[in-house]
Amino acid sequence: MDKNIYGLLAEFDTATQMVDAARAIRDAGYTKTDAFSPFPLHEIDEALGVKKSILPFLVLGGGVAGLLTGLGLQYYVHVIDYPLVVGGRPFFSLPAFIPPMFELTILFAAFTAVFGMLFLNGLPQPYHPVFNVPRFALATREKFFLVIEAKDPKFDYEETKSFMESLNPQEVFDVEE
Repeated sequence: MDKNIYGLLAEFDTATQMVDAARAIRDAGYTKTDAFSPFPLHEIDEALGVKKSILPFLVLGGGVAGLLTGLGLQYYVHVIDYPLVVGGRPFFSLPAFIPPMFELTILFAAFTAVFGMLFLNGLPQPYHPVFNVPRFALATREKFFLVIEAKDPKFDYEETKSFMESLNPQEVFDVEE
């Protein structure tokens, strides 16, 4: 082969066909796969064997960091740096500290969610090799696509192509880098 192959892309007409094909691909032992659909398919993650995301734990960590930052900032300002008696309350008055702590918890968790999602998804990614396939433009309208990447340990061009054709796709495409 004289062209640089990113992988093989199979086009399907329905979501059910694609999910069934994804299960067959996972059962065959392929791990470097991806699916493209015009709308979210919740069963595709399980069908491809995608692991659960660590994003919820990152968001929890961001929220806890925000809570501790709010508490630490207010403790430093009101107890250490500028202790001032206001209305006879003590320097460390936890009920007065709760609203800013809550706000910083939400702020840090939200920023962690947004930037964590972007990082974990590898975004922004303005170019992907599947864009080289002209029919891939239909992925946002009506067609469903599965790709097996060439860097998959089990990938062999001829075997993988015949395997993908056995899944009854509408067509199988070579995806060039």
